[in-house]
Amino acid sequence: MSKVAIIRCESYEYDIVKKSIERGISLLGGISRFAQKSENILLKPNILIGDAPKKCVTTNPAVFKAVAEILINAGANVSYGDSPAIGSTLKAAKKTGLAQVADELSIKLADFKTGVDVFFDKGIQNRKFTIAKAVFDNDAVISLPKLKTHGLEKFTGAIKNQFGCIPGVLKGEFHLKLPSADDFAKMLVDLNKFIRPRLYIMDGIYAMEGNGPRGGTPKKMDILVFSSDPVALDATICRLINVNPEYVPTTKYGMQAGMGSFLEEDIELIGDDFKSFFTKDFKINRRPVKSYKPGFFSDFMNNRLVSKPHIDAEKCVRCGVCVNMCPANPKAVFFKDDDKSIVPIYNYDNCIRCFCCQEMCPESAIQLKTPILRKILKIF
Repeated sequence: MSKVAIIRCESYEYDIVKKSIERGISLLGGISRFAQKSENILLKPNILIGDAPKKCVTTNPAVFKAVAEILINAGANVSYGDSPAIGSTLKAAKKTGLAQVADELSIKLADFKTGVDVFFDKGIQNRKFTIAKAVFDNDAVISLPKLKTHGLEKFTGAIKNQFGCIPGVLKGEFHLKLPSADDFAKMLVDLNKFIRPRLYIMDGIYAMEGNGPRGGTPKKMDILVFSSDPVALDATICRLINVNPEYVPTTKYGMQAGMGSFLEEDIELIGDDFKSFFTKDFKINRRPVKSYKPGFFSDFMNNRLVSKPHIDAEKCVRCGVCVNMCPANPKAVFFKDDDKSIVPIYNYDNCIRCFCCQEMCPESAIQLKTPILRKILKIF
């Protein structure tokens, strides 16, 4: 049976955060269970992009600092990093406030730029990966995900956080190669099974609901969640925000692959009362994920059933991030006649529904729209 520790934490005030994290780790057996003296431990926060902490896009610096200090006091050698969607790790870490904490604690920035090719014979969907050298330079990984919604996988949590161990532009190649949310989730499960973080600590003090993982709305949840089982952790969060764990592809396939269990009878909840955190009105798509499947007939049906990105012209600032991030060839979103003074347009026949454009829009100008036919079918 997997243990998931749920700890109430109502503020990012550092002393409060540290006491809460110490309590959560203690309930799972103490820090010595996850890190030994002189071991090299890699902290993997969520640094999707260089946004300020108040936007709740990334792991909060107070959570990062508390975990790092606990590890340092235990005698571990700590480094940190992630591979953001745009720009260098250091630039993004500075904007998120993580680099300042790292400098204060003399924590080194790990190498997330250099890739190491590996073959994972236990992979189900994906057996060949190029993974950041940082993972191989350390004895273990401790993952610090952020509680957020996600356009493609519905929810980004413990399992999804390790995608940042794929260097830079290679992440876009996975979206192009695996446009189906199901296949993409299976790849993420294989990646997690290879990296095998020892501990997951989710920052949900303030979460992100709605148009995540970048353009959503901060939501005060007052919670930190701890587990060595990412499937159990993510499933617990799903239930907390009133979502069926089976509707989240990463959770469903994580259990199928034997990485953990989302069944309530297989999870022991410890710490504070789960029911006190239940949030029925958390803004998230609660329907099953409809995967994109390429092909002539499938394209016809995809355009009528699968959600599609739509640009709000009033919010769009014509920055071109959506165009640059689109991995499709030819581009699914583009400036007509290369005129950057007008709002980009979509050719949905080229769109693979990876939602990278929606994920990275800095102005929350791209929303996912449900086709009318799917709304009608839902009624019946």
